[in-house]
Amino acid sequence: MRGWFERASVGSEGLAELSMVGQPYRADPWRRKQHPAGAEIPGTRASFPYAFGVISTGRYSRDVLASGRQRAGRPTSTDLVLEVGLVLEDATSGFCGAVLRWERGLVVLEDRHGKQRTFALGAGFWYEGSPVMLKAPPRARSVPTRTASGSVVGPAGRAKTALASRIYVEGRHDAELVEKIWGDDLRHVGVVVEYLGGIDDLPGVVADFAPGEGRRLGVLVDHLVPGSKESRIADRVRRGAGRGHVLVLGHPYVDIWQAVKPARLGLAGWPDVPRTVEWKHGICAALGLPHRDQADLAAAWRMILDRVGSWDDLERPLLTVVEQLIDFVTEDHP
Repeated sequence: MRGWFERASVGSEGLAELSMVGQPYRADPWRRKQHPAGAEIPGTRASFPYAFGVISTGRYSRDVLASGRQRAGRPTSTDLVLEVGLVLEDATSGFCGAVLRWERGLVVLEDRHGKQRTFALGAGFWYEGSPVMLKAPPRARSVPTRTASGSVVGPAGRAKTALASRIYVEGRHDAELVEKIWGDDLRHVGVVVEYLGGIDDLPGVVADFAPGEGRRLGVLVDHLVPGSKESRIADRVRRGAGRGHVLVLGHPYVDIWQAVKPARLGLAGWPDVPRTVEWKHGICAALGLPHRDQADLAAAWRMILDRVGSWDDLERPLLTVVEQLIDFVTEDHP
């Protein structure tokens, strides 16, 4: 008796047909009906490990448990920038409509019956038969039409060579404020602003500068009031060798901080500081700001300067004198 098996095949009904060489053999413990001898058993064919031949059914092209098989063949969404009038379909609800507007991560669609619905931007939409991911268009940068000083912005041009005329500003904070509000205007006309450490240095600065025709000098002085030391020094400079080509102006404030409108700091007015207290220290104390050293005072000034965005945040006397100085130093230049 030949006792080895040549091949085994399994049918969909659990029938196992084993063939011995030269003698058919049936083993079907679960069979519910008989199959005629030699009939093809329904179902797919598979091979046993001990069979000589290996038969592939071809039902699955690859491992059904492989990662990503469920996503294979699915279309992927492409980015679509929104435009008014685009006709979109929401994949979840089937609502189809044209884009009316979008804002704050939402888009409004209107169907042909005039019904409007709002959807969140992102994936989950169809456009012309393809899945898309909606994105809002980038915001266009607004181009300022006026400078911080209120001047009309002119056409962009090449950098200008600095004029021989200059403006000196007493005090570091004063110079920073002038740059923030009038910096664009001064660069446009080619005027350089220099830092003046103190009014006592002004006579020497004027002598070194040697003002004259086409070489004017404007000076902005702190707390220039009649009868003060500052006013006496300013009068001496005006009567000096550069007479007619030097203009010394000042503001009436104890410090440039006062030139900022108090309302910008949430104040009805600047606090009164006793003469026995250094003014900036007194202001910081009234505002609840630290004022132990110069670093604290610098931080307080940065806070105040951050509240200034344009000429409208400053008091009128400062605006007037700075505009006069700019006009004066550019008078000799076309």
